[in-house]
Amino acid sequence: MIPQPTLETERLVLRPLTLADAPTMARLAGAREIADTTISIPHPYSEAQAREWIVTQTGPANAAKNVVFGITLKEGGQLIGGAGMRETDPEHSQAEMGFWIGVEFWGRGYATEAARAVIKYAFGVLKLNRVYAHHMVRNPASGRVLVKIGMQREGVLRQRVRKWGVFEDVVLLAILRDEWLAAGPVSREPATGSKPGCASR
Repeated sequence: MIPQPTLETERLVLRPLTLADAPTMARLAGAREIADTTISIPHPYSEAQAREWIVTQTGPANAAKNVVFGITLKEGGQLIGGAGMRETDPEHSQAEMGFWIGVEFWGRGYATEAARAVIKYAFGVLKLNRVYAHHMVRNPASGRVLVKIGMQREGVLRQRVRKWGVFEDVVLLAILRDEWLAAGPVSREPATGSKPGCASR
């Protein structure tokens, strides 16, 4: 089982999701703008689907490889998005990171701040060697977030996924533990002004 702590940043708290989050998650993640650039979020997205996803992700079968956080505002506790890692591979010491932020909260740097917290958790707590992420080519905003947290572009996977009947090219980025350590505190500070959609997962 991957440990599921609560992570805090300057403005955010990343905490385990609960079934009480389902209504807000369905409303935020159900926006077409979110579903459009993610692989696994449908549109429309019902409260029942959100509950089922939370139960599945937090169950023992997934908890061995996945960790998911609800992104909440430190002031007031409002849920504004989600982040986490999937396919954690102990043998090769790597995992895939993903995130999304509700449309009404875009442009405030929350995605960058949350993503940096997840990276810190991956390298500082789980002691992984590599964290990677994908975003669709037509979603460069998420790519900018990933670059801000220190990831480097590794290539383009042509027509890697199909979304709503259309094959999409996907960009692969990654950061290594040594790179994260070498970057020092600057790479771990919150940033403002990013306007993310969401990473592909």
